[in-house]
Amino acid sequence: MTVEAAPETVRGLMRAGITHVVGIPDNTSGPLFHETARHAAIRLITVAREGEAFAIACGLWMGGASPLVVVQNTGLLEAGDSLRGTALRMAAPIPILVTGRGYEKMSRSGLGAGHGVSLASLTRGDVDSAAVLTEPTLTAWGVPYRICGEHDDPVAAIEELVARAQESERPTALVLTRALP
Repeated sequence: MTVEAAPETVRGLMRAGITHVVGIPDNTSGPLFHETARHAAIRLITVAREGEAFAIACGLWMGGASPLVVVQNTGLLEAGDSLRGTALRMAAPIPILVTGRGYEKMSRSGLGAGHGVSLASLTRGDVDSAAVLTEPTLTAWGVPYRICGEHDDPVAAIEELVARAQESERPTALVLTRALP
């Protein structure tokens, strides 16, 4: 995401009714965090560990807020027990924006979606195993997800993510395999 695009994304979050952005910034989400910190209508809460993001988001939701969790896929993997033990058990409609580290490398290596998890795919030097594990992990946890790739409008996809989480009354994820514009 470029700094210029961050205001557009924040406007999309406002249209979707997001009140808080909770998580840890990375290279892809950093400009979103920067813009959210400057914005009066959406509160930014940065956490020390990704698992905290789900606990805080659930608390906010219980208090009537509409939080968005933003984590890199590596952080999503770290946060599994918190996601399972809070958001999933509570059926909290928490939208999760997952930035997909390693998807470009995985694509260049010839591995694509649905390739599956194997010892060979996890140990290849030209592949980031975080990308290999992201989708199977979301599936195993029962978290519905959508991929947002190069040909998708990420702001529209984020707005759709929020609506899907609220409609399904459960945590729902959007995996960005691209940079935000």
